[in-house]
Amino acid sequence: MIMIYKAVLVGFISLVLFNGVHAQDLQEYIQVAVQNSPLIQDNKNQSEAARLEADRLKAFYTKSQLSLTASYLFAPIITRDNGKSKLDLNPDSPNNYMGYDVAASNGGVYQGLLNFNQPLFNTGRYAASAEQVLIGSQINQNTIQLSIHDLERFITDQYILCLQDYRQTEYLLNLIKIITEQTAIVSKLVDNGIAKQSDLSLLTIEQKTQQAGYNTFRATYRRDLMDLRVLCGITDTTFQVLPDIKLQLREDIVTSGFIERYRLDSLNLTATQKIFELKYKPSVNLFANTGLNAVYAPTIPNRFGLSAGINFSLNLTDGKQRSISRQRTEVLTKTTTAYKDFFYRQNEVRKDRILTELQSIDERYTLLQDQLREYVKLLDFYKQELVRGQISVINYIATLKSMAASQRDFVVLKTNRETLINLYNYWNW
Repeated sequence: MIMIYKAVLVGFISLVLFNGVHAQDLQEYIQVAVQNSPLIQDNKNQSEAARLEADRLKAFYTKSQLSLTASYLFAPIITRDNGKSKLDLNPDSPNNYMGYDVAASNGGVYQGLLNFNQPLFNTGRYAASAEQVLIGSQINQNTIQLSIHDLERFITDQYILCLQDYRQTEYLLNLIKIITEQTAIVSKLVDNGIAKQSDLSLLTIEQKTQQAGYNTFRATYRRDLMDLRVLCGITDTTFQVLPDIKLQLREDIVTSGFIERYRLDSLNLTATQKIFELKYKPSVNLFANTGLNAVYAPTIPNRFGLSAGINFSLNLTDGKQRSISRQRTEVLTKTTTAYKDFFYRQNEVRKDRILTELQSIDERYTLLQDQLREYVKLLDFYKQELVRGQISVINYIATLKSMAASQRDFVVLKTNRETLINLYNYWNW
């Protein structure tokens, strides 16, 4: 019995000492989880990449391009003039020969050109392409916000689970303390011949039972604490007592953050349609080049020059693809709108259900609090009656177990209440 009391005392002191460890609260855990999330980092990188893509598109559609090209084609033939055959490396309109047709190969090509190309009237093309890239960036930003919101819910749920484990250890520790004090009293009564040895044995057995439960919940708390750190990407494995939390219901929102994704999806469909319709706009390019452009090697020194011109193209008809694409975009937009409207209706029902459950839990919560206060009073009476021999240890232990069961229910009910508040706040966003 003395050894058990010492073990309980050591456990209590260890909890007090662990309370001295600097404890990270819920918000700090969430902040670390956000910082360590690879999904959030990926979407941040995607947003930065979208910004760079917008810069590239601006250069592609509006800036001039300068390039250098060079080519050499070797196309010798065998001529048969005057009954003699000979290899001609630079043919110049022969009459009788074997090899590629000179009209097709030009007898060879010698080019070294500096090319200049300037797109004209492409502001609309750039604006449409940049708009789509910008919407893509906004989608990434929205994904980041949704990921952060999801992390807040998951981390809070795991944090609440840890608090449940720790609260179980707290009430068991208090229960062990009560049994230990009562065991010491009964032990003196046994020594004086007032109480039976069997009564002392019953208390000792109950003390060991509660100690085993305490050890189990303590191990469970440590496991769930490590799971919390795994979710956050924290490598620390030291024991820590988490500070308690007091969650409050958020006020009703006007516009849900979940709806933003549907709005962005609609905008993305519209932007995609604008990109498709760019093919029906006229395309104008100004081009120029300078350098060497020859087909006959002996005349190469005289074949340096320059050229310039304008390219124009316009799509006149393509089998009504434009109309079909518009109809397709309209259909997909209706689908997005249907999803949004369904979410609104579903979410209102979901939040009402959670509030109803919370109301029920609050009623039971109050009743359990009153019940536990009565159990404390009853145990105080039983302690006095036990000393006077007016009640058996069996009745005392039965009452103690009933109080322990109510305490467990109270902890679970408190946990369920916090979990429901967290769930309501998740959807009320």
